[in-house]
Amino acid sequence: MKSEKELEEIFEKKLANNEFIEPKDWMPEKYRHHLIRQISQHAHSEVVGMLPEGNWITRAPSLRAKLVLLAKVQDEGGHGLYLYSAAETLGISRDEMIEALHAGKAKYSSIFNYPTLTWADIGAIGWLVDGAAIMNQVMLQRTSYGPYSRAMIRICKEESFHQRQGYEIMMRLALGTPEQKQMAQDALNRWWYPTLMMFGPPDDQSPNTADAVKWRIKRETNDQLRQKFVNQTVPQAEFIGLKVPDPNLKWNEAKKGYDFTPPDWNEFWRVIKGDGPCNKERLAARIKAHEEGKWVREAAAAYAQKHNKEMLVS
Repeated sequence: MKSEKELEEIFEKKLANNEFIEPKDWMPEKYRHHLIRQISQHAHSEVVGMLPEGNWITRAPSLRAKLVLLAKVQDEGGHGLYLYSAAETLGISRDEMIEALHAGKAKYSSIFNYPTLTWADIGAIGWLVDGAAIMNQVMLQRTSYGPYSRAMIRICKEESFHQRQGYEIMMRLALGTPEQKQMAQDALNRWWYPTLMMFGPPDDQSPNTADAVKWRIKRETNDQLRQKFVNQTVPQAEFIGLKVPDPNLKWNEAKKGYDFTPPDWNEFWRVIKGDGPCNKERLAARIKAHEEGKWVREAAAAYAQKHNKEMLVS
């Protein structure tokens, strides 16, 4: 039997060789717990993220817009399923993860605690929020934990569709009537800084970034991803005639990127701790849906048990 030191050397060698760590492989407990926290938080974010868009399905401005939004919200639920399944390979049950969310012990992305006031907000979520998600998730296709990496491949393909859907909404509004363009600009003004917060706190304030990079769970830091997002998104806004709400935004030729005003990190920590505009509303909606769906889970479990018994008999 190998010693813990030998097992750790094998683990480190796999990371150095860019090999996947698989569920049956030995891994440090800190690595396992970090993954459980990150993947479960990611899964919760996908599911809670259905809420700010779901309330616009009945108010979409056309049948096509309704169908596209329905497909997108359905995708988000599927992403949560893939991620909960990946987290379960680490020895935690789905019930435990959901219980932690409902008890306020587990977090989800701060962005989903902001309200969707107009149809332009649905465009802003697709363009900005899903655009930021892709920036982070493309990197996670190369994460060191195999089940997480494989889940991200399909998720990234679908998120790309979501980003295009959002940008199309914003483009149509920006090129429409003056009132429609103002609606789009207002949505961009309100969602810009919450989106920048999505990447997490600055590297020097993040308690998890160093370990995530060391273990190759993440390949880039919060600040690196935030900079890439700004560099990519500013020209997209300019192309459709919208203005990023930052008076200090300026191209910096030396770093080949934009200088920009950082978000209000005090606001970020307030929202994370439960004091955002929609924190209570979002969590209450999730708990209510979970309780009302209990009979479905019980029926599915009973059917599966009956089916398994019949298979054993035959």
